[in-house]
Amino acid sequence: MRALIVDDEPLARRELKRLLDAFPSVRVVGEAGNIDEARQRIEELSPDVVFLDIQMPGGSGFDLLAQLDRVPRIVFTTAYDQYAVKAFDVNALDYLLKPIEPERLASALRKLQAAPSAPAEQPIEQLFIRDGHRCWFVPLREVSLFSAEGNYVRLAWGKERPLLGRSLTALEQKLDPARYFRANRGQIVNLDFIQQVELGEGGRLHVQLRDGPEIEVSRRQARLFRSRAAVD
Repeated sequence: MRALIVDDEPLARRELKRLLDAFPSVRVVGEAGNIDEARQRIEELSPDVVFLDIQMPGGSGFDLLAQLDRVPRIVFTTAYDQYAVKAFDVNALDYLLKPIEPERLASALRKLQAAPSAPAEQPIEQLFIRDGHRCWFVPLREVSLFSAEGNYVRLAWGKERPLLGRSLTALEQKLDPARYFRANRGQIVNLDFIQQVELGEGGRLHVQLRDGPEIEVSRRQARLFRSRAAVD
């Protein structure tokens, strides 16, 4: 398991590395002291897990995650227990409260070993989204609809509607084309959530999403949809 340690305190990085030396299954491949350096290390090294400090000068660990296209497995490390609740709110794999206890580290590593990880070249399966004061790790398979709002994307994820800070076209390039379909210029639908399809005027199609809105498929995209979904 390839690990990256991100912490602005050199002593904290050294101590965590010392603790990880006791686990032969873990190899520390790099360190970073701020979010800019961490983003570069993540892109270069593609670690399996990042041990991520939350409060750092120049930006928090949450700020870093919001900048990543592909989010590795995350174990937050923090000296402030109020961040623990937030870590669970965003579905982090685990968090470690400083000073880190060997038993808690061992527990986090067991969770890491049990959690599956997708190959780096596969389409993204989750996104970290920071919308105002709220943060989420969003499993994309649970998102029924992506809607453009200018240069942003609104996600329909259960009862939540977080706003992602990138364009719909940029997001589309990273989604699995076998699961997601560009219905029109402003919307991408999750095919798993389509409940019903009806023929509209001028060769258009209307798809009804399960527990969601009706989406109009443009004439051009309707032809592609028919060929993929065998719609008569």
